[in-house]
Amino acid sequence: MKRDEFGFVLPNLYYQFLSEWEEIDPYEIGDTGICLYAKEDLQERNETYQIEEVEPDYFMIGQEGDLAYFIKKNSDDCIYENDLGALGSLEMKIVAANVYDFIEKELKEEL
Repeated sequence: MKRDEFGFVLPNLYYQFLSEWEEIDPYEIGDTGICLYAKEDLQERNETYQIEEVEPDYFMIGQEGDLAYFIKKNSDDCIYENDLGALGSLEMKIVAANVYDFIEKELKEEL
């Protein structure tokens, strides 16, 4: 896998996460209902939800129902969230400094 496989440079820690995780199934964060997509699914999920058209600076990396999680293209490691039905009209909200903090935070909230 290359850091620019999707046409933009992946953030360092997210690239590391994808490189370490060699599964073809989504990464389920405990019993939170949140799944992070496997690298094989990323392009298809972004095309299905037309992310490039409505939020061209962001790339969807996972979701929980209608709530989606994103990284910003060619940027830092922050994880963002937004409602899939409101993309383009609501601002992205930062929810974690990086993918590892995001997973840890969600697992703690689950307890």
